[in-house]
Amino acid sequence: MIKMVHSYWAYLVLALLIVSFVTALIGTMQNKRFTDKNLRIFLFTLITSHIQLIIGFIAYYLSAFYETMRAVGMGEIMKMKEARLLMVEHPLMMIIAIVLITIGWSKHKKQTTDKGKFKTIAIFYGIALLLVLSRIPWTQWFAQ
Repeated sequence: MIKMVHSYWAYLVLALLIVSFVTALIGTMQNKRFTDKNLRIFLFTLITSHIQLIIGFIAYYLSAFYETMRAVGMGEIMKMKEARLLMVEHPLMMIIAIVLITIGWSKHKKQTTDKGKFKTIAIFYGIALLLVLSRIPWTQWFAQ
């Protein structure tokens, strides 16, 4: 059940992250005004990503791979491609991505210009988006 919630919530996070990045990129390039609507989009992305992190931690510790890791050790997990992706690479990249989203959110508040706010969000949310896309377990997503 928790794995299913984690998978479906991930679609929401990914969609919001894409919308946030594109919005920030357009805002930067077209010198748009930073509005309350933009603020809400970026904040909602931050909140949903943090919720996903909590769901992910729960799913991680309840997974069969976690039990396997405890039984065989981390050295053996690193030799198994799928297990390494799910137990090491995916969680690490997602944590880094959420840290970047959080830093971007915090740093944008210190910017004094609209362009500076958009640029900060675009940089941090954009890097986070790349990290997320690089370590999504695509084969499991498409198998659902």
